[in-house]
Parts: sequence; C-alpha cells; structure tokens
Amino acid sequence: MSHIVVIGAGQAGASLVAKLRVLGHQGAVTLVGEEPVPPYQRPPLSKGYLLGDMAEERLYLRPARYYAENGITLKLGTPVKAVDTGACEVFLGDERLSYDQLAFTTGSVPRRLPASIGGTLDGVFTVRTLADVDAMAPQMSAGKHVLIVGGGYIGLEAAAVASKLGLRVTLVEMADRILQRVAAPETSAFFRKLHADHGVDLREGVGLDRLTGEGAVTGARLSDGSELALDLVIVGVGIAPATDLAAAAGVALDNGIAVDALGRTSAPGVWAAGDCASLPHRGARIRLESVQNAIDQAEAVAANMLGAETPYVPKPWFWSDQYDVKLQIAGLNTGYDRVVVRDDAGAISHWYYAGNTLLAVDAMNAPRAYMVGKRLIDGGKSPDATLVADPATELKDLMRA
Repeated sequence: MSHIVVIGAGQAGASLVAKLRVLGHQGAVTLVGEEPVPPYQRPPLSKGYLLGDMAEERLYLRPARYYAENGITLKLGTPVKAVDTGACEVFLGDERLSYDQLAFTTGSVPRRLPASIGGTLDGVFTVRTLADVDAMAPQMSAGKHVLIVGGGYIGLEAAAVASKLGLRVTLVEMADRILQRVAAPETSAFFRKLHADHGVDLREGVGLDRLTGEGAVTGARLSDGSELALDLVIVGVGIAPATDLAAAAGVALDNGIAVDALGRTSAPGVWAAGDCASLPHRGARIRLESVQNAIDQAEAVAANMLGAETPYVPKPWFWSDQYDVKLQIAGLNTGYDRVVVRDDAGAISHWYYAGNTLLAVDAMNAPRAYMVGKRLIDGGKSPDATLVADPATELKDLMRA
C-alpha cells in the first residue's frame, strides 16, 4: 500500500487527507503540521475568535479523534527540516518519513515589518495563526490605541474588531486607497465610509516611517511626519506563499509552487494545493488565497493523486465580515474596465466588466446579488450592464437575459 505524506496541516492539508479516505485510499496517510493544534479555520481568528465569541475548539475543522478514527497519522508541532524528492523522504528532525506521493499544502506566511523600523518590538502583531491571536487578545482592551498597518481585508477586519472592543483605531494605507490591489474604487469608498462611521481614523496615502519604543512599541512616526502614541500595532500588509521547503528541494516556483492543471509540481510524485500553489488559469498563472480554493483544489489534487487525471478549474469566491456588513465576492476582477453599481434598497453590489464580459461581483449585504452573480460567472453568462444597474430589473431575470 502506498504512503501519502502531506506537509502543512491547514485547511488544504486537512481537506486533502480527508478526501483521500473518502475516495477509498487504503494506504498510509500522514499529515505533518508545525503548529501544536489540530487543523483549524483561519478566517474566524480576526473576527469571532478575537472578539471572544468563539472557543478554540470551535475553530477545529474536525475533532482530533477524527484523524485516528480514519487512519490518518497526525504529526503536530513538527516542523519539516527538508524534503529529498530523489529519495522520496521527508526529514522531521531525527525522523525520516518515506513516501510514495507527497503534497505541499504549506499555505502562506504574513509579511512582517523590518526590524530596522521597529518590527520586532513587543506589542507588534500579525494575524495569521492561533498563537498570533492568543498573544494579541490580552492587549485588545477598551481605551487602548492601536495602529493597524495595511488597508487590505485583514487590516480592515482587525480594525472592525478593535473598534467593537472599544479601542481607538488608526489605520494607515500607503497606497492611494484601501483595498487598492483587490477591489474597485467603488468598493474602497463603501468600506472607507463604513469605517469612518465607526470612528476609525483611516489615513490613505500614508505609510509607516518607523515604530518607536524601548523593547515594546510606544509610538509611531508616519510618512507624513505625524507622530502617534500607541499601545499596540497590528500588521496586515499581505501574505507570501510558504515555499522555502519546496525551493530547497528543487521544486519549480512561479509566484508560489508551480503546478499544472492537475496539481502536479515539477518533481515526480509531488503535488501542491492551497495558498502555496500557483496554477494555470486563462493563459496565465494565479494564486488564490481563499478557504474555497484551499478546499476545492486540495480535493481535486487528492483525486488526481489516486489517478483521476481531472484538471482543476477554479470558481473563485471570497468573503469578509466587517461590523454588520458581510462582503461576498464572486469571480476574479483582474482586467476589468468598468464597474456597474446596483442598489437594491440598500443592498449594494458592484459588478465588474471587461467590455461586455462579467468578471466578478462584490456584494455588500446583498446575498441574492452574490448568488446570481456567481451563477452567471460560473456559467459563463454576462447580462447587459444596463439591466444590472437598473433596480427595476429583478435579479432572477438576469439569468435569462
């Protein structure tokens, strides 16, 4: 019986090993993770868990007993030292694991502030792991002043939680606008107003010069010359694919671990899925940093490891919760040239077009617009933009337009 080893015990890794068993794989399965806890959900870390509304056990994707009951060896708190793709071995300190097939589901790592500008001071946090949030949570008390560096979704979600907890919140984004890399100006404007309405001091086009303090952060100097007295800092300046192990093993990279449509890497018998993997899509290569992709791609890779030979075709969707707003995103907006705004009695949605082709939809407390938009995009259909913009047009009618 063949032994499949999966490195990385996050959403993708957990989905992959579970799917192997569902599909009837009878050989040994080993899931190796650096963290000392079973695989868990990451999105609630910066939302319900940080707010104190969710217990740790509710984060777990499956009860710890699931893995033993399904013959999956779970090695937690176990960093992988190296992979030898020629000898088909994984090195875990003094232990060696031989494998027949291997999958990298190593995810991503947060970008951190350089030590030269105070990034290693105490009181400077990222939001990526359970340990990150456990360290941060005791500092999140009403009346404290937090600086959030970065106006992407992680930074904005952290700002919303901090505001709800009664902290004074200043958020800086060095780009011209928040969400500049991922959303249209219309979506940026929506969330700018939302945060301003909740008292967040949001400063766009302003970067961080340096953090100050002896041992622990006590202040910041910004690029516009202003200075802030602070109690803590949350850094949300993006993530990078975790590729060090794969690179050291000689596996080809291309903005992540390069895989083909089946999920195979350049090394025989080695696969990759999730945040760490870059895959072919519409003549280019993309990485999709989302729970949906981690699950869907990992399950596709599991099937292909067992011989399915079925290309993975992503159907992207994302979400973000901020205050009482649920943002749902369908599709990828890359290459859009116009945005159509639809207002259904306060349920706002932004529809991205390239020419006459619908690419993506941002839906703010507009679940019906999201569902219809997703079905249209997945089905390759593009309704007339004038119909989309007209609130008199029933959403269901767009499916027939």
